[in-house]
Amino acid sequence: MTERSRLVVLAGPTAVGKGTVAADVRARHPEVWISVSATTRPARPGEVDGVHYHFVSDDQFTEMVETGQFLEWATVHKAARYGTPRQPVDEALAAGRPAMLEIDLQGARQVRETMPEALFVFLKPPSWDELVRRLVGRGTESAEERERRLDTAQVELAAEKEFDVTIVNHEVHAAAEELVALMMLNCEQPPSTDL
Repeated sequence: MTERSRLVVLAGPTAVGKGTVAADVRARHPEVWISVSATTRPARPGEVDGVHYHFVSDDQFTEMVETGQFLEWATVHKAARYGTPRQPVDEALAAGRPAMLEIDLQGARQVRETMPEALFVFLKPPSWDELVRRLVGRGTESAEERERRLDTAQVELAAEKEFDVTIVNHEVHAAAEELVALMMLNCEQPPSTDL
């Protein structure tokens, strides 16, 4: 029988590179299962439905909330709603696969309530200036949206102490490899005591 694996929850402030680190893990480590969140926000250029997110309407999202289909969900940046569908997470863990959620701080707090045994990893920028540079450099948000996200990021950075481990995202591949090493360590079976 396969032993359930331990869920790893990756969170951190906006523009820290959570999605980029998760994409690097997905590309280099196909053995790692990464949840695809549902969201009510429109797709950004290059994003594919079902790969980057499940893009759903407000009505679809509300129905998913009301029928208990989410492990966690939240309204983020006072705008769009995001949520983690519960069933695929349960299936990956039951199959014993290394499994990861890449979510925001609100979502991580909800998961801690329902799955306190998960490993909570905080992805931190090298500095505040670097975080601002990354957000502005993305060029995907209006000036008003950037300001709202930076206000949120200040609050999110203060939550680092709530997490089990911190990884500083100096460079995407290095951060991804550090994350995968943690995941593999947390998926290993305990040594046998049989002689």
